[in-house]
Parts: sequence; structure tokens; C-alpha cells
Amino acid sequence: MESITPGQARRVAVAAQGLAVPRPGRPVGMRDLTATVGRLGQFQIDSVNVVQRAHYLPLFSRLGPYDPALLDRAAGTAPRRLFEYWGHAASFLDVSLQPLLRFRMEPAHREVWANVGRIAGEQPDLVRKVYEEVAARGPVSARQLEVEEVRDRSSWGWNWSAVKTVLEWLFTCGEVTAACRNSSFERIYDLPERVLPRAVWEQPTPTPAEAVRGLVARAARALGVASERSLADYFRTSLTLTRPAIRELVEEGLLRPVQLGREIGRPLYLWHEARVPRRVRARALLSPFDSMVFERERLHQLFGFFYRIEIYVPAERRVHGYYVYPFLLGDAFVARVDLKADRAAGVLRVNAAFAEPGHDVLEVATELADELALMAGWLGLSGVQVLPRGDLAAPLEHAVSRRVA
Repeated sequence: MESITPGQARRVAVAAQGLAVPRPGRPVGMRDLTATVGRLGQFQIDSVNVVQRAHYLPLFSRLGPYDPALLDRAAGTAPRRLFEYWGHAASFLDVSLQPLLRFRMEPAHREVWANVGRIAGEQPDLVRKVYEEVAARGPVSARQLEVEEVRDRSSWGWNWSAVKTVLEWLFTCGEVTAACRNSSFERIYDLPERVLPRAVWEQPTPTPAEAVRGLVARAARALGVASERSLADYFRTSLTLTRPAIRELVEEGLLRPVQLGREIGRPLYLWHEARVPRRVRARALLSPFDSMVFERERLHQLFGFFYRIEIYVPAERRVHGYYVYPFLLGDAFVARVDLKADRAAGVLRVNAAFAEPGHDVLEVATELADELALMAGWLGLSGVQVLPRGDLAAPLEHAVSRRVA
């Protein structure tokens, strides 16, 4: 089996994700967004807005400061470059992937929360009525379709109304789709044939096996080099369907099995067009939901970087913080910072900063200070404030202060 060194694997992974090329030295436009969408395939959605909503961050990490309205336009107006559905999780996806995801709308492959499926089964008349209302009135929000009902607010969770729950059922089944998100980040629903480009909507539906093969190919292109598990994780395809898809892609020469260094075990798979640069000059803060860090075991295997999100960990048990951004420099993860956009004070606050071992702390602090200043400016904040927590906090505070001076 062909072998690839750990350094080569890291550089392949960084380049495949679009993090190794220089950021545009000009205003970012729709062409830049479209190219990034074509490369990554999806931006995962998360409602937490501690710094900025997660789906806006991948474009900043790769392109630098840009107008977030560009993404809103790509996902919410014609001609659509993005549509909303379940990819790695709830995501804005390349609209060309819609036919490949239709199999998830079918009963045999559909995954829904128990309460969503229960209401759909118990109240078929409501399902029919809600669909008819969307057809007649769409685009429309759940709030605009609400009916009088007694809501159970006794337990933690979304506490969705029956109408909202039915809309999510119809969304999962592909009967309705998201036309856009409103200013409160609520889905606005409409019929898919009124939202999706005709060229996409009229494409024939692939079989599940064909669809997963297409998704695995897109995952391989986005990752550059990946394990079987990582290829399945990218679009959350089952191993039952992913494994034969990998075999087919290997047989066709689109994937090449490679051995990582001297490791003996399960192979990695190298995309046939993956670049293997001799050096990468990446510098990026990455959201916890960035596709570069989707699969945490891959991060550890390729980069020696152990990373877990701690949002749902009680505060007293958190190691690094609430919403922690890994910092990529070159082909290594060199630090992590717990960030918060303090809009009232007008600053990007670094609640904690930690260095990874084996790197020049002064260089890391200087590069990180520059990247934080770039992010603060993009967010419309006047500066960066570093709190004294973590082994990188003092040198980072010094680098930030020196930069301002």
C-alpha cells in the first residue's frame, strides 16, 4: 500500500479545506462564496451566537472579512447556491447536493425525533392542514400558522408547538423546505418546487446507494485524506452504505488507499485530485462546527490535537471554556481560545487562551493577536480584550497591547 507521511497528510487536509490559499486581497463576492461552497459542500448551522452564528464562520476563516448578507442571499434568494437540510447536522448545503439527499426523506432512511414522528402519526389531519396552509400562504413561519393550544413547558427542551413539530416533520420528509431564515433565525417554510432551482428540482432521484456514493465522493474531495469513519461522518452516511461506496470509488481510481507513516491498520483514503503541498501558510480561527474539525478522532490522528466542545459541560468542569476556537497556524493546531463578542463593551473578549505544546509561544501569540484583531473588525468591535486565564493569556495580552500601540 502507498504510504503518506503525517506531515503530508496534515498539509493535504488543510489544503483540501481551502485553508492553505491566501485570502483575497479585495472585497469578497458571490464567486468566492460559490467556490467555497463547492469545496466544502456545507456550512453547519448552530443557533449559539456567542461570537457569531456558526454558519457564518467558515467563510471568514477562509476568506477573511466579508459581508454576512452574502451568505443570507445565497441561502434565501434566487438564484440559490445553498439550501437547508440535514447534512453533517442541520446545515446550509450546496444546492447541487439536494438530489443526493432525497433518500433521507424516504421512510427507510428517515431519522426524526420521537416526538416529531409521534405527532405526525397521531394527528394526520393536522399534517394535511399545515401542508395545505404552507401551499396556500408560503413562504410562512411556524408562528404565523400557530393555533390555540396548551403547551407543555414542564421539561427542558425546545417545547415546540404542534404546528412547529408538524412543520419539522414535513421538512424532514421533503414536503416543505426552508425558504429563508427571518431576523429571529426562525425557518420560513415553503414548497420545495417554489424554492429550489428548476434544474435541481427536476433532476431524477438517485438510488440510496448512488446517492451515498456521490456524498462520499464529495466528502473525500472536501477532506483530502480521510478514514472510512471520517468519510461517513462528513454527511452522516451509514457505514452500511458508505463501505460499498468507498470500494467503488477505489476501484474507479477516485480514492487511493494509503498508509499513514508506519502505522499498520485500517487505511486512510486519499482523494485522487488532492494537492500535496510542500508547505501551507494557513492562519485561521475555526468555529467548533467548522468542517475542518467535524471528526475529532481525525484531528487527533492527523494533528495530535485533542479537542472537545464544552458547551454542554457544567461550568465548573470545563477545561478550556464554553465556546472554544482552535487556532490553526501552518499545518498545526497551535492554540485554542474561548471567545465572546461582548457587544455592549464593543470588544472581542478572550475569556481563556491555551497554547499547544511544542510551538514557539511568542510567534503563536503574535499571529493569534493579528487574527483576533481581524475577527474583531469583521464583527464591528473596536478591539480585543484578553482575560488572565490559560498559559497563553499573558503573552497574548502582551501581543495584543503591542499591536494596538
